[in-house]
Amino acid sequence: MSVAGLKKQFYKASQMVSEKVGGAEGTKLDDDFRDLERKVDVTSKAVVEVVSKTSEYLQPNPASRAKLSMLNTMSKIRGQVKNPGYPQAEGLLGECMAKYGRELGEETNFGGALVDVGEAMKRLAEVKDSLDIDVKQNFIDPLQTLCDKDLREIQHHLKKLEGRRLDYDYKKKRQGKIPDEEVRQALEKFHESKEVAENSMYNLLETDIEQVSQLSSLVGSQLQYHRQAVQVLEELSDKLRDRVNEAQSRPRREYTPKPKPIFDFGDNNHSNGGYPTSMAPLPSRNSAPEQPSCKALYDFEPENEGELGFREGDIITLTNQIDENCTSTQCLKRRWCCWQLLALFPPHLQLSCSYCLNECERMNSLSVYKDSHQVIGSLFCLGRDWLLVLV
Repeated sequence: MSVAGLKKQFYKASQMVSEKVGGAEGTKLDDDFRDLERKVDVTSKAVVEVVSKTSEYLQPNPASRAKLSMLNTMSKIRGQVKNPGYPQAEGLLGECMAKYGRELGEETNFGGALVDVGEAMKRLAEVKDSLDIDVKQNFIDPLQTLCDKDLREIQHHLKKLEGRRLDYDYKKKRQGKIPDEEVRQALEKFHESKEVAENSMYNLLETDIEQVSQLSSLVGSQLQYHRQAVQVLEELSDKLRDRVNEAQSRPRREYTPKPKPIFDFGDNNHSNGGYPTSMAPLPSRNSAPEQPSCKALYDFEPENEGELGFREGDIITLTNQIDENCTSTQCLKRRWCCWQLLALFPPHLQLSCSYCLNECERMNSLSVYKDSHQVIGSLFCLGRDWLLVLV
């Protein structure tokens, strides 16, 4: 820096200290200029804040914004043209729904509906991406250009004006020590900078219709986005309504349980120590009643030869009547003569019986079956007698 430049910097610093510390008054600018300066300052703050908030509106996740900004910077460094897009929340939700809908099966009501909604959400994400692009091109970028170019240029003119004002005020107070020609040149430069700054601020404020046009573009992009979103959601709503109507009109399928395995305790000669199984036949609603049977509610371990042992849940079937007081029974395909009946079991179904081996105190009750799947009553132990109670 030259000697003249150093002297000018010293003059401005001295005048600033005098005004800030000593309370000296500098040259006052007119009210019109101050009003222009205030409006430009508000415009600058508004542009910066609106650009920031618009970016947050389009991309609400700060972590994703930071990651996207970093990726865009790396793409520019590498010379890549295509930049990664912002992960829209609708797209993430759509991917989740479509994934689990396909796993559940599109042939099911819920699975198919999940796939439909997921695909619609991904379409909404694509529409949102279009909104981001339109708003960035037609609203954010023009405002950013205004901030980086016009407003920055005005700030440069105002800063230059302030420096020349300080230089003029310093020389004016020392008039006599400083040549009049130098004071006059400082005054001319001050007025020149004031005029340039005033013209730039006036032109900016007079052309604010451009900012109005940019706001109109923002609203138009939003309107287009919502129209497309409404169209996607209306199509989805119709599709889901059709699914509901179809499901309601479809006859309900009755659940048919699988046959339960029957374990044969008679043959224990198996290499793995288990029991062979056979599938019980499915119950038939229209089949004729089978032989009368009882279902054991508790376990009974035989202690003497010829006693009937059974486990809780075993079915004891009356296979044939030996005489009017005695029947043969079948428990899991094995037969014993262990019941004395004082009356026929069916069709009267009102009977009392005694346990033939005097072990009735070990039992509490048995369930009586009309066929293999319908319980019609229970046998209860009353001393050495059994009482049948119908359901």
